[in-house]
Amino acid sequence: MKVALTEPIEPVGMAILREAGLEVIEGPGGEQSPDQLRALCAEAAAVIVRQKLPDDLASRSPKLLVAARHGVGVDLIPVEDCTAHGVLVTNVPGANADAVAEFVVAQMLAAARQAQAMHARLLAEGWKPARAMAGRATELNGRTLGIVGVGAIGTRLAEIAHHGFRMRVLGHQRRREALPPFVTYADLSSLFAESDYVALACPLTPETKGLASAALIARMKPTAWLMNVSRGGTVDEPALVAALQEGRIGGAALDVYAVQPLAADHPLRSLPNVVLSPHVAGLSRESATRMSQVAAEEVVRVLRGERPVNLINPEAWEAHQRRRATP
Repeated sequence: MKVALTEPIEPVGMAILREAGLEVIEGPGGEQSPDQLRALCAEAAAVIVRQKLPDDLASRSPKLLVAARHGVGVDLIPVEDCTAHGVLVTNVPGANADAVAEFVVAQMLAAARQAQAMHARLLAEGWKPARAMAGRATELNGRTLGIVGVGAIGTRLAEIAHHGFRMRVLGHQRRREALPPFVTYADLSSLFAESDYVALACPLTPETKGLASAALIARMKPTAWLMNVSRGGTVDEPALVAALQEGRIGGAALDVYAVQPLAADHPLRSLPNVVLSPHVAGLSRESATRMSQVAAEEVVRVLRGERPVNLINPEAWEAHQRRRATP
């Protein structure tokens, strides 16, 4: 059986696949077109997903049995099409929670201490002008962090913020009873209005698309920062750009965007109160190893005829079994 990789995975994952006797096929590298991804998966029994798959991939891949996400969010996978064709979809929940949470904390600290602007001024203007900026620096202690989506990532972020920095933590999610005891539930309007830092850590769903709307951004404090490590679609990007250009909020630290890669002429690139990163919040040596290992283990499990541990579309299980039983 063949396993397609949309991008390379860590050696631990490759070893698991090869020890199971599976043939690994890789794409040409870099961002692949829909046709390249269809060709890559045409003869594959499994695909480990690190790029957006075409919406018709399952229907165009007759041998495909499992699409294993190398990460948490499954918006890169056409789950509905996979389900209709008995293709199981898996992910790696919690594998990058520490990496993403620590990334958000790093961005909050950089914003609070004006690290990026101070570095630039030190190089451009010298010691004294840069040192003069220290009077505008703030501490995280006593500030309010609002987290939208208190799952594995949001919970870890809340732990660090509350226990490590003695921050007040507000949280918003559908199951408010599942919030940790040190997180106070807040509706979205209150969370955006009261927080010094708003962190988006929710999945992209029809309900969360455009969640950070113009109306909610308008409720933010003039010194508040928006931190997005979820998906670009959760933010009304033009509304955010306008608020940043007009100085109505303190700034934004963005790891994800409505369209990726971020266009060379995108207005976000020219704003001084924005910190940009190329969708890397969940990537560290440790998290990459965990994601590669678990994704590979799930592929081996499915190709052996077993039910995966982290099955996203359980409604596809019966159709999947019927496919396996058909010669």
